[in-house]
Amino acid sequence: MCHVIVTCRSMLWTLLSIVVAFAELIAFMSADWLIGKAKARGSAEPDAPPRGPAEPHRPTLGIYARCIRNPGGQHVQRDMLCGPYAESFGEIASGFWQATAIFLAVGIFILCVVALVSVFTMCVQSVMKKSIFNVCGLLQGIAGLFLILGLILYPAGWGCQKAVDYCGHYASAYKPGDCSLGWAFYTAIGGTVLTFICAVFSAQAEIATSSDKVQEEIEEGKNLICLL
Repeated sequence: MCHVIVTCRSMLWTLLSIVVAFAELIAFMSADWLIGKAKARGSAEPDAPPRGPAEPHRPTLGIYARCIRNPGGQHVQRDMLCGPYAESFGEIASGFWQATAIFLAVGIFILCVVALVSVFTMCVQSVMKKSIFNVCGLLQGIAGLFLILGLILYPAGWGCQKAVDYCGHYASAYKPGDCSLGWAFYTAIGGTVLTFICAVFSAQAEIATSSDKVQEEIEEGKNLICLL
């Protein structure tokens, strides 16, 4: 019989797991990893066709995407155009960024699986006599390691030609030149920290759902158990 067990710690762990997965996914897909130097009126911009004078703006560059000034299409009202600059994996600007994409993709996939499983932990607390919270916590720890590897390799690609076009000739490995770091990079770092927090907190969620109070509620025949 399925016993639905809801505790503050298990619900908090579930919510954090979902938030972390979405945060890492959004950061990975964003073009705001590097923010280029503000362009003056009429200055040329990487990846953009020539156009007349424009207001100062800051182009952005991600792992596989970028945002540039709208070249002036009549049917597009947005000031910035965002989209992938790489049509295939091999066209990603740097080998380091390709490795980053792989490590981040694996880590995010694991986090998404855990986020999906965490929703069902209210009803299923063990699989093959093993706590599902402990298994998920272990997976989150592994995902965190993949994310760390990706984030370490990412700055090594700042010396690629694409980054130099956006950040100036002083850009090199681990030196962003004229660029500054965007919110996506910081979000990825914050998500990685929260991933390890979730991995540790999963043990507390397991303790909360297997406490003596929960066992007493089960023995009383209750199917829905809600505890603070």
